[in-house]
Amino acid sequence: MRKYLLFFALIIPMFFWAQYLLPNEEIIFSFETKNGKKMSLVKDKKNEYIQYRFGSKNHVEMEFPGERNRNSWTQFKYNSYLRGGGKQNAGMEVDNLLFSNNGYQYALFRTYFAEDEKFAAGIIITDSKGKETRIPGNYKTVQGCICHLEDTGMIVKEDIGLTF
Repeated sequence: MRKYLLFFALIIPMFFWAQYLLPNEEIIFSFETKNGKKMSLVKDKKNEYIQYRFGSKNHVEMEFPGERNRNSWTQFKYNSYLRGGGKQNAGMEVDNLLFSNNGYQYALFRTYFAEDEKFAAGIIITDSKGKETRIPGNYKTVQGCICHLEDTGMIVKEDIGLTF
């Protein structure tokens, strides 16, 4: 009986997290927030679609876009900036992915600043009046990198400014 309880104790959390990644998908970028929510940016392994997912551990509260098709790639804007040279050159790396949904703009970000060797990730949500809500990510839980989007050949860098 104990074996079964242990088995279910391990399997049930994996089942809940599984809704963030379908069998035909792979993670582009993912992290847990400081408030225990989960953000996942995923794509179909054959690049048929890209999708943002956000929610609690046992419930995806938001998926964007709603339809999983090739058109989904056009609903995201990507930008990155890299300045090498380490601390002496104030080296930095900033990656952004933007999309709009229901009157809100979402900016996913990942940053590294060499001067203080600081990494950060998160989501910035801006309403139609310009009010920002910041959702910081727990950097220890980051998987993947927005920077790999260019490798897909499905998204082109755009000059959308840098957000972090």
